[in-house]
Amino acid sequence: MQGKGNGLTYAEAGVDIDAGNRLVELIRPAVRATRRSGADGEIGGFGGVFDLKAAGFADPLLVAANDGVGTKVKIAIDSGRHSTIGIDLVAMCVNDLVVQGAEPLFFLDYYATGKLTPEEAASVVKGIAAGCVEAGCALLGGETAEMPGLYAEGDYDLAGFAVGAVERGALLPKPIAAGDVLLGLKSSGVHSNGFSLVRRILARAGLAYDAPAPFGANVTLAEALLEPTRIYVKPLLAALRRAPQILALAHITGGGFPDNIPRALPKGLGAALDLSVIDVPEVFRWLAREGGVTEPEMLRTFNCGIGMVVAVARDGADDAIGALRDAGEAPVIIGEVVAIESGSRVAYRGKLAL
Repeated sequence: MQGKGNGLTYAEAGVDIDAGNRLVELIRPAVRATRRSGADGEIGGFGGVFDLKAAGFADPLLVAANDGVGTKVKIAIDSGRHSTIGIDLVAMCVNDLVVQGAEPLFFLDYYATGKLTPEEAASVVKGIAAGCVEAGCALLGGETAEMPGLYAEGDYDLAGFAVGAVERGALLPKPIAAGDVLLGLKSSGVHSNGFSLVRRILARAGLAYDAPAPFGANVTLAEALLEPTRIYVKPLLAALRRAPQILALAHITGGGFPDNIPRALPKGLGAALDLSVIDVPEVFRWLAREGGVTEPEMLRTFNCGIGMVVAVARDGADDAIGALRDAGEAPVIIGEVVAIESGSRVAYRGKLAL
């Protein structure tokens, strides 16, 4: 069949295969740096392979999680700072694995954009690789999608997928009872939840991303807000190996305390928290003041300074606290597990220092 003259190409339609190939070469060293037992850290094949036996597991259960970074990615795009958003992507996934006692094994990412800029995408993926190194998992593969017409110029979005393993007898949560102690582990800031509200408050305040942060010392607003989500994996795994008194973990993400703590507790149990003992970072105080955000809304939208809650046996609380401290954490007793028949499963006393 005779073709028409001036035939179109894929590149003319907006998809540059050569740019995708260049991206692979730019990120190859960062991906190799994530090698660990069970994975060789190479990319370019059709699928990634992980060897559970080589990773040292005897009777493992696999645990999987996926997540994104929400509209925090918009701050990275608008400020032109792309190097840390990948750390957030890894953190949001692997923190959801460790709450079940699982060691993250490997990670895969999905990067979608309207027009691929290899150097910009490479900066994002290098952040993903850095997060994988911090979490101890291999960056096993990923997908880059160039979709002209679907995304506005300069925009991109991210999704992450993580798989971990835990020996069958170490799966969390363990049995919990009223009277068990709740500990809080500090967050690094806003983490990756609530940024639609954050951006609305910034718009009301009329602040530019390159302006000095009103709640941070010697950093711009973008730098302060893009502080990466803490990755709790290594300290928690170290503490879990030493302290069987750790019974459950709750990653404080969207929904804050009232939605996330009950996910780690069986039916009939809830949490009684003392808000006055929480050291609230200045960023949350500023957001509450500038946006006129009420305490209940803050508690359900943000982590307010506590990124992970640890439930420990009442009789072994001191040992669990010691194990967490030895792993580099500074746990704070924020409440206890209580019996509850109806109503809200999280109750408060005291006030946040907003």
